[in-house]
Amino acid sequence: MTDLSKKISRLPGRIEHAPENFVADELVGAIHAHGMDASRRDFLRRSFVAASAATGALAASTAQAGADHPGFDGEAAILTLPAHSTSLGHPVAYRAYGLPSQFEANLQRRESPGLTKRRESGVAFTPLQGLFGIITPSGLHFERHHAGWHDIDPATHRLMINGLVATPKVYTVGELMRLPSVSRMHFIECGANTAMDWGGPTVPSVQYTHGMLSCSEFTGVPLSLLLDDCGIDRSNARFILAEGSDGAALTRTIPIERALDDVLVAWGMNGEMLRPENGYPLRLVVPGAQGVSWVKWLRRIEVGDAPYATREESTQYTDLMPDGLQRQYGLVQECKSVITTPSGGQRLLDKGFYNITGLAWSGRGKVSRVDISTDGGRNWQAARLESPVLTKCLTRFNFDWQWDGKPSILQSRAIDETGYVQPKINALRTVRGTRSVYHNNAIQSWRVETSGEVMNVQIS
Repeated sequence: MTDLSKKISRLPGRIEHAPENFVADELVGAIHAHGMDASRRDFLRRSFVAASAATGALAASTAQAGADHPGFDGEAAILTLPAHSTSLGHPVAYRAYGLPSQFEANLQRRESPGLTKRRESGVAFTPLQGLFGIITPSGLHFERHHAGWHDIDPATHRLMINGLVATPKVYTVGELMRLPSVSRMHFIECGANTAMDWGGPTVPSVQYTHGMLSCSEFTGVPLSLLLDDCGIDRSNARFILAEGSDGAALTRTIPIERALDDVLVAWGMNGEMLRPENGYPLRLVVPGAQGVSWVKWLRRIEVGDAPYATREESTQYTDLMPDGLQRQYGLVQECKSVITTPSGGQRLLDKGFYNITGLAWSGRGKVSRVDISTDGGRNWQAARLESPVLTKCLTRFNFDWQWDGKPSILQSRAIDETGYVQPKINALRTVRGTRSVYHNNAIQSWRVETSGEVMNVQIS
């Protein structure tokens, strides 16, 4: 193995954490009331320290993935054929549905220590540090539920469209799948992604800072086709209300111009039917909008002439501004990026070349540029944007870096096709105050110590 490939292969990307209970809604309320102060940050930090200590042995062994194991003779592995090279493997039908290798079992969605595990407020984070390209495997797509998930029989599920339409209709899943369909790749990001770092660096790794983010190919029928089929009253229609069929009956208001633009009623994800935890058999896809608007287990769409002021847009997913007023009906996820490797919880084992890689996205369209800084924002250089670069979709970026072994602070800054530039955290706080919970799209900083350890820090 060459020095370069050895350094790259030894860069760890996965850390084991154990969950710990906490009531997330109470934490959100406390932050709105008092801000993310030191005591709340310390609580979350202690949760991660305890979780890490409980699984330290596993984390240590995982950190050596790709490195030389004690007693392992790499030369003998080349010169002497192993058992799998001299015997038959498993038959084709050994697994009816393919699964990852047993050696990749540590790459999984994880709940956060310090956040609740209750079904009515569940969150599982995508392991961004271990993914390649831009598509999130369906089994690693982040989860956010308001009343747990159900595996619903598509034969009994129905979608109703009513309100300001000439002919209200009820569709079966089969009827929808007979209509002209489209497939598009889009990111979906929870409005609370990166929420825990609003008041300062709190969680240790990119899985927990940015892991409520995924990207998939979605297949479905354009909502505009269904609204036209029902005879939408275009002179009076101003909004739609999307309603889910889970126990929370989650509902969201969406402006009619968005509903008639690129919104889908989707049944497919990454070439197969939606997974139950992602809304099977039907979900709304609202490209560029925060994830709560992508209503899962979709059962009804009502066309109206005014916003609906439902729970999830009047008491939740709102931004408490410095003047005490609430910003409601947030929809677009602003331009954002994050370096996924090297990132918090990883360790560089030697000086030399490393590929800095990460993801960028914008709810307003395409990412046009990503800049990288290795000195905390004093100097910036353009990264390579890897194809494809699609609208309202994740974009992978790469940057060549020679680490000299000195302390460094890594940052990425995305710019979208509208000219919007991802802000620093202090610039965001100037506009949004210090008691926000949602919609944090600030520049993320990772500090590389002389030891090679990478940690979450915040540069104002």
